[in-house]
Amino acid sequence: MSSRALRRLKGKQRGQEALSIEDLKLDEGQEEAENDNVDEEVSRSANTAGRKSKKHKMKKNISNIYELICNAESEKDDCITDDENTHKQSKTDPRDFQTRKDGGLNSGQEKGKKKKKKKKAIVGDLQKDRLGDDIDSVLATLDKSNGVSHQTEGSTRLDSRPILYVEHRNLNPDTELKRYFGARAVMGDQRPRQRQRQYHRSTWMTFPKDTWPHFSKPGISMSLLESRDGLQYFTFEHNRDYQQVQFKFLDAVESMDPNNIIVLLQLNPYHIDSLLQLSDVCRLQEDQEMAKDLIERALYSFECAFHPVFSLTSGTSRLDYRRPENRAFYLALFKHMMFLERRGCPRTALEFCKLILNLDPENDPLCMLLLVDFLCLRCREYAALIRLFEEWEAHRNLSQLPNFAFSVALSHFHLSQKEEEAERLEESQRHRHQSNGLLQNALIMFPSVLMPLLDLCTVQPDSAVSSHQFFGPKSCLGQPPALAELVSLYVGRIHGLWKESGVLLWLEENVHGVLSRVNEEDPLVEDCIIKRKVRYQSCPRNIHRHVILSEIKEAISSLPLEVTTQPMMGFDPLPPLDSVPSHSRPERQNAGASNESTLSTFFRSLLPNFNVQGLLKLESFIKTLPPYGRWSFVAGLYILLPG
Repeated sequence: MSSRALRRLKGKQRGQEALSIEDLKLDEGQEEAENDNVDEEVSRSANTAGRKSKKHKMKKNISNIYELICNAESEKDDCITDDENTHKQSKTDPRDFQTRKDGGLNSGQEKGKKKKKKKKAIVGDLQKDRLGDDIDSVLATLDKSNGVSHQTEGSTRLDSRPILYVEHRNLNPDTELKRYFGARAVMGDQRPRQRQRQYHRSTWMTFPKDTWPHFSKPGISMSLLESRDGLQYFTFEHNRDYQQVQFKFLDAVESMDPNNIIVLLQLNPYHIDSLLQLSDVCRLQEDQEMAKDLIERALYSFECAFHPVFSLTSGTSRLDYRRPENRAFYLALFKHMMFLERRGCPRTALEFCKLILNLDPENDPLCMLLLVDFLCLRCREYAALIRLFEEWEAHRNLSQLPNFAFSVALSHFHLSQKEEEAERLEESQRHRHQSNGLLQNALIMFPSVLMPLLDLCTVQPDSAVSSHQFFGPKSCLGQPPALAELVSLYVGRIHGLWKESGVLLWLEENVHGVLSRVNEEDPLVEDCIIKRKVRYQSCPRNIHRHVILSEIKEAISSLPLEVTTQPMMGFDPLPPLDSVPSHSRPERQNAGASNESTLSTFFRSLLPNFNVQGLLKLESFIKTLPPYGRWSFVAGLYILLPG
């Protein structure tokens, strides 16, 4: 900035001072200190006043005839900014040289400033080039950044945290998408302008949208029941108005008409069970975006009702699934997690999986242990899966689940493939040795996994494998029904991760190793046969619930009849047998019509709003008609009915 512009900004102070010889002989240190003080004044004035107010003040403080000329020129040209205008005038106007000379600035200092500006410009260009190279390198090594290299850098920091530690930032799917594609590609034009910005309550699981109805408290709250052993036990509660809406929702579900649920949602846009049920209807109609939006609206309503002490990340907050008010929160989290996994955000889905498991890790009502290994493999969190297996194997016996038996071995194999550097060669060999041993033990314990897995991977086994009785049809037909359900669930979900060529070669190598051990009559083979007969007699109810929510065809077909013959409701599939209801549903008004005849029941289905007396009178009138005219009258009445 030229001295003339600096003097214009100083204004009245310099204009009122009398010139002296000392003022004309300033040394370099004083001049730099003076320029620093002027810069501070400029920054303060820019933050407190606009351009018009500064021009108005400068007009009052004019003490030099050249300032009048400069002001006139700046008023004529409004398109040029103040910095560009002063820079151009310092180069072209000869009077600037006179003012710089009067102000005590020499040409050497001006040249030094120009050199500094050139150096800054060169450094800026170099930084831009380096930034472009960094972006290319990041895109080239995207798989490595999401894989093991990212885990090994912060392994010491992650080991100090609990295995089910949840981070708030990982609950946002945009965080994962930005890591893949960049913030500009993800956000785009989604950033609203300042004038159009609407302020909502800060939430972590979902973010409110402008298209949602106006939020008002729907009648849900959360209370703290008790605290013991460092854990806090919470529960959701419904007020009386919400209970009435819940009863209307149950009537709408029994009517088997989705339009009744839509009408109920128009009156109560944040009713949880209505949002969950209508989301299933939209998903069946292949309207995935609307189904996902309804689930997010339900989660937002829940989060607005959280207790101040309730924490998503601490791992000490518990919710009892036996209470009907809490089940909707579990189901909303599970369905939101499945939408995230299908959207291509497995890391975010894994965070929600850990969140659900944290709510009740002992009982695990939705059996998230059958899913956490798949999500860890999808987002390449191999070390986290191995750590979970090692810490929980002692008290949860995870090796008896087919998904953990095979997925942990697959995790060790991927770690051995990634760590090929010379300094980690021993660690790579250790992971490879562990992967071979774990996979062979898994194949010996669960031989019925191999053939369905190869079938879904479209791989034809060699004759030595297909003709051997250990992996033949007998292994599938002779297994207990509970084990068949677990195997079909694992194979139907994870077969896509076994299609890699390197994984199939590793699998083939270990399958032949298992056959050699079987031919050598390894004692482990007989031990596993006894374990399969004693264990897996029946699946607990939470596994059946998980299979129903997962909607995997191979697993649903293996459900027992006592489960498939029960009525299934999307808002509460397979409720616990020991439920703890807080309120009871009142009896319906038309409960006294159970002794009616078949004709009365038929008319009630046509005219559900008619009372019992009206239906009885109509029935008695129809009985007076001749036989050939009764059904003609009924058919005509059915045609005349609205809808």
